[in-house]
Amino acid sequence: MDIPDFGIPPQLASRMSMAEQHEYLRTKLMRRRTLVTAGAVAAGGLLTGCGGSGSGAQGPQGTTAPSPATSKVHGSVVSPFGRHLAFGADPKTQMRVSWQVPLAVQKPYVRIGLEPDDLSRKIEAEIRDLHTPGVTGVRAALEQYYVHAALDGLRPGTTYYYGVGHDGFDPASPKHRSTISSFRTAPASPEKFVFTAFGDQGVSQAAAANDDVILRQKPAFHLHAGDICYADTNGRGQKSDGYDPGFWDLFLKQNESVAKTVPWMVTTGNHDMEAWYSPEGYGGQLARFSLPDSGFDARTAPGVYAFTYGNVGFVALDANDVSYEIPANLGHSGGRQTKWLDEKLGELRASKTVDFVVVFFHHCAYSTSSHASDGGVRAEWLPVFARHQVDLVINGHNHVYERTDAVKGGEVGRSVPIGASTDPTKDGIVYVTAGGGGRDLYGFPSGVKESYEGHVTHHDSIDSFHWTKSKASAAETVEWSRVRYRGFSLLAVEAESGTRPVLRVSALAQSGERIDHFEVRRGT
Repeated sequence: MDIPDFGIPPQLASRMSMAEQHEYLRTKLMRRRTLVTAGAVAAGGLLTGCGGSGSGAQGPQGTTAPSPATSKVHGSVVSPFGRHLAFGADPKTQMRVSWQVPLAVQKPYVRIGLEPDDLSRKIEAEIRDLHTPGVTGVRAALEQYYVHAALDGLRPGTTYYYGVGHDGFDPASPKHRSTISSFRTAPASPEKFVFTAFGDQGVSQAAAANDDVILRQKPAFHLHAGDICYADTNGRGQKSDGYDPGFWDLFLKQNESVAKTVPWMVTTGNHDMEAWYSPEGYGGQLARFSLPDSGFDARTAPGVYAFTYGNVGFVALDANDVSYEIPANLGHSGGRQTKWLDEKLGELRASKTVDFVVVFFHHCAYSTSSHASDGGVRAEWLPVFARHQVDLVINGHNHVYERTDAVKGGEVGRSVPIGASTDPTKDGIVYVTAGGGGRDLYGFPSGVKESYEGHVTHHDSIDSFHWTKSKASAAETVEWSRVRYRGFSLLAVEAESGTRPVLRVSALAQSGERIDHFEVRRGT
């Protein structure tokens, strides 16, 4: 049987929101299923199986066929892969362990203990089955199985060993002991720690090489600023986008070496909107990741959450909600995300244990590279950041490294050369584009040179643009672009508490060479 074409014509898709596209596809898919059912009944026998043994699909006779989610395959032949960790709402006591299996399994679980030889505690896990319909001439239908376990009641500042399994596959058995890994919970009181960050990773040799750089930093966790896998290749939030869900299998396998020990805290980029699964396009992300539930709507915006580690509060946002450039999900939260952001930043600033606040999301507030700056981000969120004196903002979207001076009221509040220090309480906020995670690289405007540690150049101003609500670009001449590097790279940030708290921010090339560094200190 030919695989039906459920695509939306590009001209129509360009005028529809993600929710409208999802409803269009759902309706069209249901119509197709109705036609297949009617045709099968008319042809006689398709719905009752071959030979009337009662093993066919559900039909008028009440018989049931094995589905991928319920078919029994002996667990001994199914190996877990793609393990990835994430914190729960409290990194001191909660960890979420996620993985994938190529076929449905029975009774999945995590074994956990304080020694690799004693994984006596066993926690049940849940399977989230993700079905992607086929498209004629493009892809076959695909069933993917993601497994998640919530580990609560953990001890702060403790290393735990764990293994994932199911009926027929026991990680504690001698045959599978090599699959045992470990993680460490956040300390009970602030200590010096390092976190890493980038966006726009995908699946490539460069992406895998950046994973190796991450491991060498020994981070407590990693922030991913969206455009995670690039299964959706066009990233316009349209059903005419090219989409291959099998790329997620490759991505999770690629990152397992780091994500099985380093919590991988992701948010949502434009390439992460996948309309097959839910009205806002995030059903796939809900199936693949377990992220903190921080009081916002985790079912429709899984990339919006907050957590505190040590003396730093972290806030993840979904910039698809405010983007003027790519408006498929523009306004999908109805302003609730911005209200939540304002409240959450207020809570963090009021906390006596939080010295710094870091916000990360996908679309750029300030960049001169290919996508430039998003006017929706600026209009909706920058006043909130300024009101709460956010200490550092991390973006992706543009596949370069670019870092601003301290920006205040849209202008340079204070110059922050490489190696300098800045105080957000009076200087403004430094914005970092860390989009060199592994995807094909971008450049800078014609005539604008790179400028990074050891290769500093000077431009008094740069001609760039920002996106407007009418989806048009508006030219602007900017003076805030301080550091520019066209290469694969990532951020490594060391946070220190005590009498003189500091964020030491470094940018590293894929070679490990430092290309930028500066400090953030408050009230200096």
